[in-house]
Amino acid sequence: MLDAPLDTLYTWTALSVAATVLIGTVAGLPVTPAPDASGVADAVDTVAVADYDATAEHDLDADAVRIGPHRIGLRNDGGAAHATFGFGPVTPATPDSRLGSVARGAPPSAVFDTAAEFDAAAETARDRDASWRPASELLAVRHVSWEGTDVTVVSA
Repeated sequence: MLDAPLDTLYTWTALSVAATVLIGTVAGLPVTPAPDASGVADAVDTVAVADYDATAEHDLDADAVRIGPHRIGLRNDGGAAHATFGFGPVTPATPDSRLGSVARGAPPSAVFDTAAEFDAAAETARDRDASWRPASELLAVRHVSWEGTDVTVVSA
């Protein structure tokens, strides 16, 4: 009469296994949210649609970035996020390139000898395949016009 029923042992074993699986699942979830790619794309679109020369910077909470003429991808421990630019194509640039200097505020005439050279560099950057690379802390975007060349340079 005072003995435990046989099914109690099975119930406790099942509950222990379920609790262990639940703890393992929760421990494996990322603690960092995925980066906000749509907010970055909105910042780029705001500058790209301007009728005049404009500049903006946006904080990046990402470890890696992939910038193409029509899309941006951001990646961190929380996952990856992608967004499409509404006003493109944009000209992707790395911070250490000549186009990256233009995105950070240098006049194109100080970086390039001619407007044709600037236009060729922008065209080459747009034609290059986008690949993942380490992200800087800030994304710089600049809409600039120089002697008929009108581009939106995005550097991160």
